Amino acid sequence: MNDKNNPLQPQQSPRCGAKTRSGMPCRTATVRGKKRCRMHGGNSPGAPRGNQNALKSGAYTSAAKAQRRDARVVLKRLRELIAEIEKLV
Repeated sequence: MNDKNNPLQPQQSPRCGAKTRSGMPCRTATVRGKKRCRMHGGNSPGAPRGNQNALKSGAYTSAAKAQRRDARVVLKRLRELIAEIEKLV
């Protein structure tokens, strides 16, 4: 059996080792590139690279607004025509 895939093996990543309130060493894994875990002073690795929130959808460009405005005018006219036809029937 391969020891790497054995779930009973302890994790191989470095451990924090800071003293807990009970006096025992902390067994949490360290933060990437640091010597302590996130609870004992290791800084977080930071935000993800790139600003995904700044991606533009194009929904608010002047062309898209004009297209929606035109569609509303067409829909309004169609509703009026349907109402006129229903009056005749």
